[in-house]
Amino acid sequence: MRERFGEAWDLLFAPPIAHRGLWGPDGAPENSLGAFQAACAAGYGIELDVQLSADGEAMVFHDAKLERMTGVSGRISERTAADLSEVRLAGTDERIPTLAETLALIGRRAMVHVELKTPFGAVGPLEQRVHEVIADHVGPLCVIGFNPHSHAWFAERYPRVLRGLDSYSWNDAPNMAPEQKASLARLEQVAIAQPHFLALGLDMLPSDIAARHREQGYPVIAWTVRDPAQWEAVKDGCDNLIFEGFRA
Repeated sequence: MRERFGEAWDLLFAPPIAHRGLWGPDGAPENSLGAFQAACAAGYGIELDVQLSADGEAMVFHDAKLERMTGVSGRISERTAADLSEVRLAGTDERIPTLAETLALIGRRAMVHVELKTPFGAVGPLEQRVHEVIADHVGPLCVIGFNPHSHAWFAERYPRVLRGLDSYSWNDAPNMAPEQKASLARLEQVAIAQPHFLALGLDMLPSDIAARHREQGYPVIAWTVRDPAQWEAVKDGCDNLIFEGFRA
């Protein structure tokens, strides 16, 4: 894998990865340019979330709805990129950035984990726009996400993009049959996704399933670690961590 992905492969293992950038109550809000700048300055990797605007732009934002982070009603998919770029985050001067301007800010300073928030059954448009953006990026990067068909889309069309499959227990997944939840928690979707590594929730760690896949050659990154004790409990079975709320 080192020969295929170079620096990006090495950076899967260190340094730790700041969840939605390096943010906090006394600093920049999550998924903001300020949070990404802070992560770069501190020497961390960066995880961020991407969704499509109404006019097909890849926007860096986690929730499907705008309200929690902006106080504005509605969904991110209902507004254009121009409209979203004027929406302020958490009462600050920070605004919702595009993926393109985010990667331009980061450059080669950090490994970026781009999480595609692709709903099940909606693969294609987000993946295509993300690839158009990342194709011009000069720094180390990978795509991650929970939808195995999103990974399969990349595996078929752009196999040289480093990919990490997200998973967890799926206990709180809405509108999903128990059988599907159990299958996803058993990582049966690995065969579809064809990932290069796994990003697993703490509710799956440690576990025989995680250990078995790690032995089969899939590095395991733990998420989201919110204090050193959580990392201490799982680190022997993991290769890196996605963290927030403390300095890893």
